[in-house]
Amino acid sequence: MTTLFFNACRWPCAARCVPALLSLLLSLLLSLLLSMAPAARALADDLAPGMAAESAAAAGLLERYDSGDQYEMKPMTLFQLEDQLRRPDLQASVGKGTIAVLYPNVSEPFRSAFIGMIQGIEERTRLRVRSYAVDARFDALELNAQLKRSGARVVIALGRQGLNAAAALDRDIVVLVGGALLLSDAEIVNLNGISLTPDPALLFARLRALLPEIKRVIVVYDPKKTEWLLRIAREAAREQGLELVSYEARDLAQAAQVYMAQFAAADSRRDAVWLPHDTTTVEERTLLPLILKQAWDSGVPIFSSNVLHVKKGALFAMSPNNVELGRSLASSAEGAIAGELKKGVQPLRELHTAINLRTASHMGLTIGQQQQRTFDLIYPEP
Repeated sequence: MTTLFFNACRWPCAARCVPALLSLLLSLLLSLLLSMAPAARALADDLAPGMAAESAAAAGLLERYDSGDQYEMKPMTLFQLEDQLRRPDLQASVGKGTIAVLYPNVSEPFRSAFIGMIQGIEERTRLRVRSYAVDARFDALELNAQLKRSGARVVIALGRQGLNAAAALDRDIVVLVGGALLLSDAEIVNLNGISLTPDPALLFARLRALLPEIKRVIVVYDPKKTEWLLRIAREAAREQGLELVSYEARDLAQAAQVYMAQFAAADSRRDAVWLPHDTTTVEERTLLPLILKQAWDSGVPIFSSNVLHVKKGALFAMSPNNVELGRSLASSAEGAIAGELKKGVQPLRELHTAINLRTASHMGLTIGQQQQRTFDLIYPEP
C-alpha cells in the first residue's frame, strides 16, 4: 500500500492550490502507470475510473491517512514510486480486489487499538486495504456504494460499530469480524472471524506454568452470554489436565451467592477461579470488588480474561495484541478470497500477558526476574 501525505503548511496558498496540485499529481501518476509494464498498466486501468471524479479522488487521498502518527511519512520520488509499483507482491495483487476495514469512529484510547489492528492487516496482506471509520449513524447505501467502487472482496469489521455497519452490507460481500466481544450464541451464529475474548487454552496453560499444583478451575457464567466460550473451555481444560467446574448464574444476586459459597469451600492449594468476559457474573461495580476481596482473604488465586482486573488484584490476565490480531485477520481475509474461509468465530490467540506481583507475593508465590520477562505487563508498575 502506498500512502500519499500532504502538509498544507509547507505550501504557499495551500488551501487554494491543493485541488489543482492533486489533479496534476494524479494525472502524472496515471501517465507513468500507462507507460510501464503490463502488470502496472493493469493497475492503472483499475485506478482510471476514479479519475473522472476529481474531487472524490482528492478527498480520498487526504482521508486515507487518519491514524495520527502510526506511520513514518517520507518523500517519494517518481523513480522510487516506479520501483514500488514493480514489486512482485504489488503486481500479484492486481485484479484481486481490495480488503475493506470498517472500524468505529471513536476517540483515544480506543482509537489506537483499532489503528493497531489496521496496521497489522496492512503489514500482512499484499492486497490493497481501504479503511472506513463509521459512526453510530451511517448511510448503509453510501457505504455499499463505496465498497463496490473500491472493488472490496472482503470486509473486516472491527468492534461493535464495525460489526453493526457490516450487518447492513450486501450479502455478496464476505464479512470477517474482529476486535469485538461476542457474548452469546445468538450473536456468533453465521459469523466468521476472531473474538476479542482470550482463548481459554492459553489462559489455562499460563495457570499451569505459574501454579502447577492447581487441579481445578472454578468459573461462574451466564449461559445466555458465555455458553459458546464454555464449550471451548471445557475441551481446553481436559487437554491441560484440569477439571473445569462451571456454575450458572442468570443475574448478579445469584452470581454473588455462588461466589461466596465457592470461595468458602475452595482449597487455595488446588483451586483457582477464572473470570471470563461476562457482564452478568463479572459485573464491575459491585460484584468484582467482592470477588477480589474474597480471593485476597482466602488465598484462592483468580485469573481473568480482562487485563484491567490485574490492576485491581487478579493474579494474571491476558489482553489483545492488536497488531498481531490484525495480521491474523488479514490472513483469514486472503483465505476467504481464495475460497478457504474458516467458518465460525474463534477465541483470540494473539495476546499480551499481565501479572500482579503484589498479589503473587501475598499468595507466597515468587516471580523471579527471568519469569517476569515472560510477561508483557507487570503491576503494580515500577
